[in-house]
Amino acid sequence: MRISKSVAFVLSCLAIGAVAPVTAQAQAPAAAAATTGGHRVAVVDVARIFKESPAIKSQVEAVENELKTYDATLAGKRDALKAEVEKLKVNNVGSPEYTAQEEKVAEMESKLRLEMARKRKELSDAEARIYFENYQSIAEAVKYLASYNKINLVLRYNSEEMDMAKGESVIRGVMKNIVYHEPSLDMTDLVMQYLNSRVANKR
Repeated sequence: MRISKSVAFVLSCLAIGAVAPVTAQAQAPAAAAATTGGHRVAVVDVARIFKESPAIKSQVEAVENELKTYDATLAGKRDALKAEVEKLKVNNVGSPEYTAQEEKVAEMESKLRLEMARKRKELSDAEARIYFENYQSIAEAVKYLASYNKINLVLRYNSEEMDMAKGESVIRGVMKNIVYHEPSLDMTDLVMQYLNSRVANKR
C-alpha cells in the first residue's frame, strides 16, 4: 500500500533497466524545458497526480470503505442505545430500576462517543498518512526526473479550468501562481508514468 522512499531502490531498478522506458521518454521534456540564463524550468500539476494516480486512489478508497463499514456498525450501536433509552420509560423516575437503567444508558453513550472520536482520529490520520507519503514519492520522482533531464527548477501549478458556477473554482483560478506556460514544459504525465512503473515493479 505504501510507496517506498528509497532512492537506492530506484537506482537498482535503473541498473537492470526496469524503468528504462520511462527515463528514455524523459528526454522529451528535457529538450522542451525552458532555458533562461543557463537554467531549465518545468512545471508539474501535483493536484492532478493525486486525483488520477491509480495507486493513490486505491489507498483513499480503502480508507473510505473502512469508513462505510464503520458507519454500518455505528448505526447498529446507535439503535441499541435508543432501545436502552426507551426502557427508561417503563420505570418510574427515581426508582432503583430507573437509576440503574439511566446509568447503563449514560455508560453506553459515553463509550460510543469515545469510540467515535477514536475512529475519526484513526481514519483522519490514515488519510493524512496517504497524502504525506505519496507527496514524498511525487517529490522524489520530480527530483529524479528533473536531475536526469538537467532541469534546475520545477514549479507547481494547477491545470484546473475555472468554473464560473463554482466560487471556489474561480478563486483557485485567480490565485494561480503560473499564468501561462508552454504545454511542452508540463512534466505531469511523465511523473505519473514514472510512479506507475515503480508500483508495477513492486508487484
